[in-house]
Amino acid sequence: MDSAHHWQNVFMNWPVGMPKTGLLVTTCQEPFGFRDFQVLGGLLYMERDRPDSFGARKVLLSFETISAIKLTDTRDLAADVEMGFGG
Repeated sequence: MDSAHHWQNVFMNWPVGMPKTGLLVTTCQEPFGFRDFQVLGGLLYMERDRPDSFGARKVLLSFETISAIKLTDTRDLAADVEMGFGG
């Protein structure tokens, strides 16, 4: 199974009480902060936390282009079972 499928599962199963914020890193090593997102099929629609150098605040990207996600939420790891993680 490819990583795109796993990234899609993470975003589709985002816990209801967890803020939709974090830092996304693309496979081109472009990092950007996000403050909200929506899933549409194989696409992720994100709102950046600040505009990029062109003034863009919204980003549409495929799950294949995600390299990493950094979360600023301080919940225990056990709380992330909803996203599909488990001991």
